[in-house]
Amino acid sequence: MIRVDRWLLPDGIKEILPPTARRIEYLRRKLLDFYYSWGYELVMPPLIEYLESLLTGTGNDLDLETFKVIDQISGRSMGIRADITPQVARIDAHSLKNQGTARLCYSNTVLHTTATHPLVSRSPLQIGAELFGHAGFTSDFEVISLMLESIRQANIKHAVTLDMGHVAIYRGLIEAVQLKPAQAQELFLLMQTKAVTDIDRLLNRLNLTSSMRSMLSTLPRLHGGIDILARARQEFAAAPVTVMAGIDALERLARALAARFPTVRQYFDLAELRGYQYHTGVVFSALTPAFGQPLAKGGRYDDIGQVFGRARPATGFSADLKILIELSGLVVELAQAIRLPAVDDLTAEQQQALWQRESELRATGVRLIAHMPGQIEDTGVHECRYQLVWRDADWHIDPLHTPV
Repeated sequence: MIRVDRWLLPDGIKEILPPTARRIEYLRRKLLDFYYSWGYELVMPPLIEYLESLLTGTGNDLDLETFKVIDQISGRSMGIRADITPQVARIDAHSLKNQGTARLCYSNTVLHTTATHPLVSRSPLQIGAELFGHAGFTSDFEVISLMLESIRQANIKHAVTLDMGHVAIYRGLIEAVQLKPAQAQELFLLMQTKAVTDIDRLLNRLNLTSSMRSMLSTLPRLHGGIDILARARQEFAAAPVTVMAGIDALERLARALAARFPTVRQYFDLAELRGYQYHTGVVFSALTPAFGQPLAKGGRYDDIGQVFGRARPATGFSADLKILIELSGLVVELAQAIRLPAVDDLTAEQQQALWQRESELRATGVRLIAHMPGQIEDTGVHECRYQLVWRDADWHIDPLHTPV
């Protein structure tokens, strides 16, 4: 007979127990209220949708991360969301249909077929914010600022680095050389890994001008501090105007963000191609040496709503609350706990007075825990430092001197 450990969870799937669950929920509420103070309204997309809606415009990466099932009612393919951002884009384009700027936020669980990193859960508790209806510096600056403020609200204990790139730089260069699809794909894969030797070897095989070969060879080497942008201007002087526009956008954001967040280190990677098929402008992430993956990440993804009937500029970010709380120095104060007496031996008068007193105290946020008769140590009751005592025809709060 095969023994089955029914309590085992799948790899990459973990449950959250007290007191961690309380800290995560506290941070979730805190951040959602914080986003509301910036004008972001909460939405709650469904856990599962038809695949053609869920994966629209997101590229192959999200497709591979998405669990697929068959709807028993319609027979159509459905997906369990791996990212909430496409759902929010659908809500903006199809459900809300706002004409002007729309700010939306969310927080819920997503599910991935595989873990992107050994430190990362397959069921992140995703929280994020998206801004629709505006293209340009102002909305990019707001969303990146909100991401950095979120990390500040989470009280991350470690130094944070803002990593930025712009997909228009690579896109402008690659469109100018007009490579064959197979060549473009090979170069793209090498750029993602920054395999500079292999990139140079490939470029030497292609029929390119010396100027274009030099620019593409230099691109994966352009990463570092803000001085990288000045060097990029020199290296890409002969590049298409869209390339220079990407550099201009990064430089303007860098200066504004440095003024607002002077303690946040800035890092630039001009060959950052994360979400290349999905993003259309600046891409960014918040990093810390204490964790091998981004604390939060996002970027601009204009026109994703086109398939839903409205092409809208969009930018946003998301984070995993589980990761944030793991690195957080946030302290959640426990509410004052008071032990309630067992009602077994109380008179009708005492019971009615007790229930009235309970309602009044709980309305003020006090934590009341009833003791179960016959139990040596009730879970939670040992936290109590006070108790309700019947005296002078009323219930009074007295110190709890003896352990339960």
